[in-house]
Amino acid sequence: LTKNVPMFVCTMAYPTVPCPLHVFEPRYRLMIRRSMETGTKQFGMCISDSQNGFADYGCMLQIRNIHFLPDGRSVVDTVGGKRFRVLRRGMKDGYCTADIEYLEDVKVS
Repeated sequence: LTKNVPMFVCTMAYPTVPCPLHVFEPRYRLMIRRSMETGTKQFGMCISDSQNGFADYGCMLQIRNIHFLPDGRSVVDTVGGKRFRVLRRGMKDGYCTADIEYLEDVKVS
């Protein structure tokens, strides 16, 4: 997953760290639904950036579980995966997308 990756512009996420989300905006409800329907169960997380819309670096989030509320909102249990760098920004149906490349961590001996 490196092309047209859905981007959740919200907070900082880190590899292996849980990141619970309260999803209520229609654009992000759509984004989460699509991530589940396509089977990837993943999307990128970046913090906001006033010049570019969102930061140049972020972290992939893996959806572990979703609790749907009666009014359409949801509580999404995610955990951080790989870190990435944004190569190209885009937009799809109101939410941001990006072409990304994954960053390789240097192993400590």
